[in-house]
Amino acid sequence: MFMKFSIFNFISLSRRSYKWSKVRKNHLKKQPTCAACGGSKKLEVHHITPVHVNPELELEPDNLITLCADPCHIMFGHLKNWKSWNSDVIVDCEAYLKKIKERP
Repeated sequence: MFMKFSIFNFISLSRRSYKWSKVRKNHLKKQPTCAACGGSKKLEVHHITPVHVNPELELEPDNLITLCADPCHIMFGHLKNWKSWNSDVIVDCEAYLKKIKERP
């Protein structure tokens, strides 16, 4: 049987929970700077385990990390490829931020 797929199916499947904006706002209050570079402008709340991999973790605070939109989100969160994700994003960001803080 052939399943008809439309853009409306995709939109409904990729829609965030109605609670997402509140979870995002609370996360940014707790983590108001980029975990990788320490920046505070144009921040993204990144899912460590992507929602498409495990939808149950969408609103889980321990599955979120703050990254600046450019360049840290794509570099550390997605390893320079939007189709990819970095399961070591926390460790990688901590190491990079340490290097920034300790640079001469």
